[in-house]
Amino acid sequence: MQELDSRLDALRHQLATIPEAAALAELTARRGEVDDTVRDLRVEVEDLTAEQKRADADVEQVKARRTRDQGMIDAGSITDPKALQRMLGELESLHRRISDLEDVEIEVMERLETAQAALEEHTAELAKLDRDVEALGHTRAHKARELDEQVAVVAAERKTTASGVPADLLALYEKLREQKGGTGAAALRRRECSGCRLSLNPSDLAIIAAAPTDEVIRCEECSRILVRTGESGL
Repeated sequence: MQELDSRLDALRHQLATIPEAAALAELTARRGEVDDTVRDLRVEVEDLTAEQKRADADVEQVKARRTRDQGMIDAGSITDPKALQRMLGELESLHRRISDLEDVEIEVMERLETAQAALEEHTAELAKLDRDVEALGHTRAHKARELDEQVAVVAAERKTTASGVPADLLALYEKLREQKGGTGAAALRRRECSGCRLSLNPSDLAIIAAAPTDEVIRCEECSRILVRTGESGL
């Protein structure tokens, strides 16, 4: 039964430590980070797109005013010299204003292009992460199913084996398993307890050799149940 329990412990450990599970957790965490970045970049792109539209509109508005004033001057509709001088001064001011607004327009456009490029890059990364998470999830689920099936088979065999063990011996075994890190019974091989790895002295071996085959023998060093085998060296 100890062999079955050890197999169960090993299988459950494998189930709890499937390599793909840790990798999947890391990928999922990274996906969350990238998803947050994509969401923030989308907001930034939307804001910069709106800002660019406003900058474009500002430039067009001032250009329209400049075109109107220039048209009035070219048409000779302003005959008052002072009014004409003011108009020419205003045109110079409009030229400078357009230049300043176009600088703002270019700066916003550059920021928008940078944000769009970052959004495309992170969106592509997010898509790849989604594919990787899905593939790794399938692999992990497949391995988990296989291990679950093995656990079920060994657990059924263990149940059948335990049904033939006296209740008091089973209780002792379970208690020792809990106390001794999962090993309640150890094979005696080559005069050595496989539980604590200590060799038994000749007198203890003689006592064990003389004991009835159905008598429960305990290791004097670790207290585990000793299981005599053909390799015990008795």
